Amino acid sequence: MQSLVRACQMPDFPAEITCVLSNNLEAAGLKFAAENSIPTRTIDHRDYSVREEFEAEITQYLTDLNIDLICLAGFMRLLTADFVNRWRDRILNIHPSLLPAFKGLHVHERAIESGARFTGCTVHYVRPEMDDGPIIAQAAVPILQEDTPEDLAARILEQEHRVYPLALRLVAENRVKIHGSRVIIERAEEESHSLINPKLEAI
Repeated sequence: MQSLVRACQMPDFPAEITCVLSNNLEAAGLKFAAENSIPTRTIDHRDYSVREEFEAEITQYLTDLNIDLICLAGFMRLLTADFVNRWRDRILNIHPSLLPAFKGLHVHERAIESGARFTGCTVHYVRPEMDDGPIIAQAAVPILQEDTPEDLAARILEQEHRVYPLALRLVAENRVKIHGSRVIIERAEEESHSLINPKLEAI
């Protein structure tokens, strides 16, 4: 979230953060937002008997603010299909793996244990299924042989801070088009070279 706030503070960035909303009164993002003069709101899920009532309150609040796009960042509750479909193609999420691999929790431990040589992070449109939806941008991070989950998480987090603002910019500039399960980006500058891990020795 902090990387999105900093990006939106740049004079040429095409998006504006209208509010920071959390279900956790102690969330560090609320304090950071307030320090940057961004309105905040807490809607505690524990105050509602069912998820639908909790999400209805969120929808009403965001609708009153004329919100165009929701960016999930550290929001650890699953959203109902009704909520996701109500905001279809207007919710972005970031996940610390190269989706569709390693959905869910404990992704860094699972990536290391799997023997994969690469993992990374993914920004995608949200769909009712967990960690699913058209992919906007990804960053690949090599898994090193001595990596702990904490080591790997720290390197991936650095890329999350780069790739989430990139994805938001592309969406805000209306350059992202969804075709089925794929995203097509207008005027995209794409990487064409391959990554190899371990490093290819000179022959």
